[in-house]
Amino acid sequence: MDLLEDTPGENAPEFSVSDLSGAIKRVIEGEFSHVRVRGELGRISRPRSGHIYLDLKDDRAVLSGVIWKGVATRLSVQPEEGMEVVATGRLTTFPGQSRYQIVIEDIKPAGMGALMAMLEKRKAALAAEGLFAAERKRPLPYLPEIIGVVTSPSGAVIRDILHRLRERFPRKVLIWPVAVQGERCAPEVVNAIRGFNALSPGGALPRPDLIIVARGGGSVEDLWGFNDEAVVRAAAESDIPLISAVGHETDTTLIDYASDKRAPTPTAAAELAVPVRLDLLAWLDNQAARLSHAQSQSIGLRGQRLRDLARALPRVETLLEAPRQRFDTWSDRLPAALIRSVQVRRVALSDAAGALRPSLLRRAVEGDRQRLANTAARLNIHALTRDIDQKRRELDRMTARFSDAAGRQTKGWRERIDALDRLRETLGYKATLRRGYAVVRGDGALVTTRDAAAAAKALEIEFADGVLSVGDTANPARKAPKPKEPPKGQGSLF
Repeated sequence: MDLLEDTPGENAPEFSVSDLSGAIKRVIEGEFSHVRVRGELGRISRPRSGHIYLDLKDDRAVLSGVIWKGVATRLSVQPEEGMEVVATGRLTTFPGQSRYQIVIEDIKPAGMGALMAMLEKRKAALAAEGLFAAERKRPLPYLPEIIGVVTSPSGAVIRDILHRLRERFPRKVLIWPVAVQGERCAPEVVNAIRGFNALSPGGALPRPDLIIVARGGGSVEDLWGFNDEAVVRAAAESDIPLISAVGHETDTTLIDYASDKRAPTPTAAAELAVPVRLDLLAWLDNQAARLSHAQSQSIGLRGQRLRDLARALPRVETLLEAPRQRFDTWSDRLPAALIRSVQVRRVALSDAAGALRPSLLRRAVEGDRQRLANTAARLNIHALTRDIDQKRRELDRMTARFSDAAGRQTKGWRERIDALDRLRETLGYKATLRRGYAVVRGDGALVTTRDAAAAAKALEIEFADGVLSVGDTANPARKAPKPKEPPKGQGSLF
């Protein structure tokens, strides 16, 4: 039914709420099936469903928008609050809340200025987290065995890198193919960096010692995938040193700040990765020549030193003359000394042999055997054990008795001290004052009678909570000395 047709009669037709909402929906979707809207992003909501709900606004109006999950995952630039964008989509209505909204199919920053503003904002946020700090950067290995390259396998970049490595120092290269622009760029680069780090050293597919993330030059939009926050975090978290070589020398992306080393071009990245093999060979030849020369010179110097020292040493014949003469002298004296030594030892053996008769030896052995038997009988191990156990039990009983006696004596002493302390408190005059009595002093002395109190020039009455002065106590000449504490059992108490 056409809502705009004229109805004859005075009564207009009746519509249900759903019919009216459906008619409005068809009109709006028919008139605005494809629109491009420019505005500033306001509120952005990302529920668990994966959809994105946002507001497009200018200085006079606000338009609600929604990006379905399938479209949100394909966006090259994720929406951020405050970004000025151009959104492409279709208008529709949401009958449940009686409002209209735009279903966004694509969203792009509105001009280079908005894109750069978003880039600077993201850079500042990541820098505040410390992802670009210099102390996080690792040194590059001097000569890596295996180099992992993250780039497009069909571009000129990989050919330049391989050619440069082949010229300088051939190394093993593992290539992880990725898209270097578009919506697939960021997730594939993240997967490549984390995939290389996940490889096990010495496994079937060896783990690289160095990673190069490379891409040729292009516009800011072409390089935008390397400004993605996930790419920056993957580069900062990489345990393998990483070189970024994205774009030409003047191009700068956020991965350059998070990488361990930035190369102006992919070719320069290959130069940073390995040294020049010919230069190393030349350096080794030079070092070998220097070593040979140093060895020859050192041997020559030591030979000259040896010759100088040899000239200062005496002749061999001179060194051997005295030892040779002493040897001849002792050789002449040795036979006679041996004969005399044998004769002396023979006489000593004869004297000892005369005293060593078999009967004496038997008696000595029998006596030692008897003493050993007597000692073994006394040293019965079982008897010793029983004796030790008995002594230990007696010691335990004595220790227990001593402990009980000491405890009782200490308790008695403590009770006696407590009783004496209570007696001291009872006999002291301070306790009496607390019961309502007072001590009267006149002219520095205790007053015990009414006549003495009337004759005193000034009185001091001491209560439990202080001293009260009565009379002329201001005159220093007449002020009495400080009263002493009355002896126990004396004083005036009232």
